[in-house]
Amino acid sequence: MAARSTIYEVARRSGVSTATVSRVMSDGAGFSAATRERVLAAAAELGWVPSGPARGLAVRRNGIVGVLFHDLDTSGEAEEESPLYVDEVIRGVERTASSVGDAVLIAATRGASGRELAYSVAGKVDGLVVLARSLADRDVQALARSLPIVVLAHRASRTGLDSVGADNRGGARSVVAHLLQVHGFTDVVFIGGPARSPDSMERFAGFRDALREAGLPVPRTPHAEGGFTEAGGARAMRGLLAHRPPPQAVVCGNDEMAIGALGVLGEARLRVPGDVAVTGFDDIASARHVRPALTTVRQPMRELGEQAVRLLLDRVKDPDGQRRSVVLPTHLLIRRSCGCQGRTARSGRDAS
Repeated sequence: MAARSTIYEVARRSGVSTATVSRVMSDGAGFSAATRERVLAAAAELGWVPSGPARGLAVRRNGIVGVLFHDLDTSGEAEEESPLYVDEVIRGVERTASSVGDAVLIAATRGASGRELAYSVAGKVDGLVVLARSLADRDVQALARSLPIVVLAHRASRTGLDSVGADNRGGARSVVAHLLQVHGFTDVVFIGGPARSPDSMERFAGFRDALREAGLPVPRTPHAEGGFTEAGGARAMRGLLAHRPPPQAVVCGNDEMAIGALGVLGEARLRVPGDVAVTGFDDIASARHVRPALTTVRQPMRELGEQAVRLLLDRVKDPDGQRRSVVLPTHLLIRRSCGCQGRTARSGRDAS
């Protein structure tokens, strides 16, 4: 880990006193908005955070693990639901942190204020678990110069930091290969999550892999986007039905979108799986209870949080150790919504 910046360097770069830097970073008063922006910009460029973790990781710990995630409910629409994925990840973080006596500080970032919040949280914790899209890459890199960071569901090659993820691509490939090989479908569409979501991009890549291997046309982009929410999945399904005949199968980027799609297909008097097969991804609890029960890919959501904290605590102990990247396996779960009667589970990497 590179030499850490100091409050004096931040003050010098932003043209203010160290006292002003301290007030800005602690959300104090007595300075203009322009001064705040100048100080925050200098701190970001230098990778400086203002508390114990940045100054003395070798001598003491705060006993607090920070978690940053992107607040997806930015539309203001009451129907939009927060992804259950984040809840499960945080449960895993809390379980592992509490097992070593650490507390967890959780923050949802949104827009410009999210950057200020991230720097405030960084000044109070021993290290950060940063979920995809919660903070710009340049800010992640800046903070990583001052405290340990583990990125979760990022593209690890873009960060150069410790990372944890699931085998999204292999999992998606396995469920699409099942639809193509076992059921003989050739008209299969994909409803993706947010366009910038690494998870959604990897699942769409797996969708494309399976089509390519089967010698079928490979789309350049998802057929529709549902934002990883039930309401979004319903809107995406309505849009698809409005512009084309019903496909043989709909592969959804997560279970919440799949559940929304199921509702719209029912409204359209299309039988699942008789007329249209539907699959999801995640294996949330409701996937087992909808009718028909949802064929999906189980990803270890809670284990992702647990593994992220383990990597983070290792990095706190050894700031200069070799970077580690952990990819957890996914498993295909066969239920009724694809047209099968039974239920089996296979590894996302090994299934074909």
